[in-house]
Amino acid sequence: MDNVQIDEDVVRSLLKEQHPDLAGLPVVEVVGGWGNQQWRLGDDLVVRMPRTGNAPDLLLRERQWLPVLAPRLPLPVPIPVRIGEPSVRFPWPWTVMMWVPGEPLDRASISRADHAADTLASFLRALHVEAPAEAPDSTDRGAHPKNCTGGFENFMRAVDLGDIAGKARAVWDDAAAAPEWEGPRLWLHGDLHPANVVVSDGTLAGVIDFGDLFAGDPAWDLAAAWLLLPAGAASRFFDAYARADEATIRRARGLAAMKSLFLMLMGQNGDRGLPGGKPNWGPVGRAALDRVLAFEGH
Repeated sequence: MDNVQIDEDVVRSLLKEQHPDLAGLPVVEVVGGWGNQQWRLGDDLVVRMPRTGNAPDLLLRERQWLPVLAPRLPLPVPIPVRIGEPSVRFPWPWTVMMWVPGEPLDRASISRADHAADTLASFLRALHVEAPAEAPDSTDRGAHPKNCTGGFENFMRAVDLGDIAGKARAVWDDAAAAPEWEGPRLWLHGDLHPANVVVSDGTLAGVIDFGDLFAGDPAWDLAAAWLLLPAGAASRFFDAYARADEATIRRARGLAAMKSLFLMLMGQNGDRGLPGGKPNWGPVGRAALDRVLAFEGH
């Protein structure tokens, strides 16, 4: 039942059925989203509803682990506050979560680069602690870059990079040659890109969409140094993070290149059959790739 149609009537009927004390609050659809559709509920809440086949499992992951992780995180995150169960009106579980105010970075910008670099480093230092044995693995990410070369090559073929293609491939080759992560499995957000953070007052103000949360190599999150921060801010970020060795930075830079290509592909191909459309991701991805290629080491 992929691409379930959700409208205000469905949201209100589910609230009346399962959380009637919330049913009288204003309901307003949130623009964007991918696997989930969101509806603002009053000023402080949001209803998060799966609309593609794999999204319910990811939502349950958020529901299980965000309450555990959120208390130690220095930025607002969407903490689940009510549980919604499948019903006749809607076939999947859904969640009422705290609303994280701010504008998604794929539709905004960071002007306070140093502050944002320090804020991101503080957030990831707090998140990146050893995960318990029962913490989830990722099904489609988390591997060493050398094991993701097929995906990188697919993106390279799909996106016309012109005269910078050789530079992008050199960054990837360096990441694939870097030593593997030998530390413990660390908690990771798993999908830090501009649509999954919000900004306010020119800096990072919150982190959202933890559906891809998993435990593993921190390089997968550290790629955010180039995906999120303005040009020139990556070095300050790594100084503030203070835990990444040279090999981890090399892996992170290669993964940032691959993720930049993915963003460019999503912009190039419109909505790829998914609701919401991502045409603005193309310029966002190209800007991120330019930052990756300009990085001269740390």
